[in-house]
Amino acid sequence: MSYKISSNLSPPWQVLVLVTNHLDPKTLAIASCVCKSWSISMSSDHLWQPICAAQYPSLSTLRAAASAAVSYRKLYALGYMSVKRRVQKPPKPHLSLQDIMFAIDIHNTRSCIVTSIKPGGELEVDKNGVFRFDIDIKSDKLVAFEALDSLRITWNVVMNGFESVFTMMDCKGKGNFVLGLEGWFSKELPLPGCCSSGGASGLVADLRLGLRVSGGRVVVEKMSVGVLSVVSWRYVWVDDVLRYLQHFLLP
Repeated sequence: MSYKISSNLSPPWQVLVLVTNHLDPKTLAIASCVCKSWSISMSSDHLWQPICAAQYPSLSTLRAAASAAVSYRKLYALGYMSVKRRVQKPPKPHLSLQDIMFAIDIHNTRSCIVTSIKPGGELEVDKNGVFRFDIDIKSDKLVAFEALDSLRITWNVVMNGFESVFTMMDCKGKGNFVLGLEGWFSKELPLPGCCSSGGASGLVADLRLGLRVSGGRVVVEKMSVGVLSVVSWRYVWVDDVLRYLQHFLLP
C-alpha cells in the first residue's frame, strides 16, 4: 500500500516548538515570513526574550523597567539596526582637496616671516591616508627671526574662487620649540554649525615649523599642517576632515 503526502500539510506544532528554540535570529526572521501562523509563532516573546537578553541586555532591562508593551522581536530589531548604523561607513564628502587651497601666514612683531599659498591639488597625500601635509618654503623667501620671538600663526582654508574661507588656526605665542629645530603650534577646532553647542569638536589643527639655526637666529625651511584627534592624539583621515570642512565651506 502506498501513501501520498500532501504538500499542504504543516509540520506538527510540537515539532515547530522543538525546532524554533534552536534557530538563530536570522533564520527565525526568515521563517516568520512563510505564512501568518508561522509569523505569529516565530515572533513570540518566549523565543526572542533570551536572544534579546543575551545580545542586547540593556534593551531587555529597559522593557521591564518601563513596562513597555513592545515585543522582544522588535527590541532585537532596534538593537540590531543600532549596531549596524554605528559600523556603517560614512558617506563620501562633497568636498575634495582639489576644491580648496591653504593660505598660511607667519608674522613676528616686526614683519612677515612666511607667506605660503598651496592649492589642495598640489598637496601630496600621506601614504597612510591621514590629513597631514608637508609644505616646503621657497629659499628666496627665508626671513631670519629670533628663536624666542612671539609669533602669530594664521592658517586659512579657502575655497577655489574665494567663495568661502574657514580659519583653521589664528594664534599668538611662542609655541613649543623642540631643541630649537622644530616649532609646534596647535588650536582646537570648533563644532560644525549644524551641531554647535558652544563646545569643541574633538579635533585639533596642528602646524609644525622646520627650523634652521644660524648665528642665534632661525629661519623657517619647511612646515607641516594636519588635524589631530584629541581622543587618540593621532592624525585623522583625509575624508573625515573634508566632511568637517564642508560644514563651513559649502552653502
